[in-house]
Amino acid sequence: MMVRPTVPLLAVDGGGTKCRVAFVDRERNILANGRAGSCNYQGVGREAAMSELFRAIGAALSALKTTAGFADASAIHVECAVFALAGLDTAYDREVVEAIVHEVLVRMDITVNHLLIENDGFAVLLGATNGAPGVLVIAGTGSIAFGNNAEGVHARAGGWGHRVGDEGSGYWIGKMAITAILHAVDGRGPATSLPDWVLPHLGLSHPEELFNWSYGEAYSVEKVGELSRLVSMAAAAADRVAENILKRASDELFAVARAVIDRLGMKEQAFTIILQGGVLQNDAHLRQMVMDKCRSYTPYAEFDTAKNEAIYGVIDMGLAHLQGK
Repeated sequence: MMVRPTVPLLAVDGGGTKCRVAFVDRERNILANGRAGSCNYQGVGREAAMSELFRAIGAALSALKTTAGFADASAIHVECAVFALAGLDTAYDREVVEAIVHEVLVRMDITVNHLLIENDGFAVLLGATNGAPGVLVIAGTGSIAFGNNAEGVHARAGGWGHRVGDEGSGYWIGKMAITAILHAVDGRGPATSLPDWVLPHLGLSHPEELFNWSYGEAYSVEKVGELSRLVSMAAAAADRVAENILKRASDELFAVARAVIDRLGMKEQAFTIILQGGVLQNDAHLRQMVMDKCRSYTPYAEFDTAKNEAIYGVIDMGLAHLQGK
């Protein structure tokens, strides 16, 4: 019976836009890499998510056989595998994601001693803070906050999707802009220059056309999320309605950060706050408002940028498990 070659760690960072895979030794050296597209089953579907995992792990396996002397190995054994995947938000999600991961491992003939499956946001947080206490607030198309305290306890808030949550996100800001435009048409809201920014971007000529667009085939979460950039531009041009939308967005993003801070008992402690995502990274005014609110609430917190890519947070999670921490 052939003995399978063993690799200490398989680390998978599967986000909403890309998937990165690494085989790693116990000294944190990356032996081989693989990359693919989104493996968030909520966004691309179960089969597409599985396909991208196959592609990324397969690429890493091919590289491993070339660079690590496993050329004759038809199958490998992994001491610890960590899958940090987007779309793992509820108990139901966990059932779906775990089934996907197990099927991928079986079909690729990879055996594992210890398997860890976690939301990718925690991996981003650990990679951003090198495992130190911190809070990560993400505002891209969606929004969510993650936290990790000095005792290693995790918490999250938000991230409930565009239908019932994602407040302060690009989608939420865009949706508020559409609502504000239609309210102005009705006379229920103040006049705004937002139509001058939004309508040309969507190829529309009259605010009432927003109604048909919003319920038509052209509508998508991503396209509404793109409108947040126009809201920022209108606010910079002193449109009061746009300014108010961004202020409300800052309130919502602070609220998810505060929820995590409170649940982890970190208000009076020193820790790092990381602000990520296209909305927070591209709108300096909104970013500053969120920072000001956080500073007023938790005076010992400091702001920083990510120190490492998310994959290094996944690697650290796996190595800590191997070391019994």
